[in-house]
Order: sequence, then structure tokens, then C-alpha cells
Amino acid sequence: MRQVLEKLLQDGKDDALLRFTLGSICLQEADLETALAHVERAIAFDPDYSAAWKLRGAILHKLARFEEAIQVWREGRAVAERKGDLQAAKEIGVFLKRLERQCIAANRND
Repeated sequence: MRQVLEKLLQDGKDDALLRFTLGSICLQEADLETALAHVERAIAFDPDYSAAWKLRGAILHKLARFEEAIQVWREGRAVAERKGDLQAAKEIGVFLKRLERQCIAANRND
């Protein structure tokens, strides 16, 4: 599947959904840096793509770039709320709250 989508890119068919899908596949394959690049491109195409913001935060979290993940999820939640995408806003809020708690706990243990 990844090869098919990458071929579409090579053929000049580039958009937010294609980049989001490639980012999701790369995340599943643990190719995190490539996943992040694709999702960032998806957001560049469509800054209101709530699911892409959520995925970007998840990738940053997996990369242990926690402060960036928090910032991205905050932005993503604001995007989702502005669009009226309440389910995405709620999901992002849950991820955000968990990570913030982890960071607070880690700081206490330092």
C-alpha cells in the first residue's frame, strides 16, 4: 500500500489526504521521521485537518518530543473546536491531559 501511495506522489498527485494516509502507514511501520514529514505536509495543505494534528502529536509523542507534542495537541484541539469537530477535540484533549500529567510526574521525580 505504501508503495502505491508513494507512486502517486511521484506522479504529482499530492494532497492532504494522501500525506495523512502515508503518515499513518509510516507510523504503523515505525518510520517515525518519515511519518512526521508526511503529516506536517498534510497540515500545510489543510491547516484545519483535525485528524492530522492529532496524528502529528502522536508521532511527536512516540519520538519522545513531549513539549512539541503538547504544543501540537493544543493547536490541534483549538483547530478541532473552531471547526466544530467535537469528537476530535475531545480525543486530543484526552491525549494532551495524559501527556501533561506524565510530564508533571517526571518533573517531580527529577
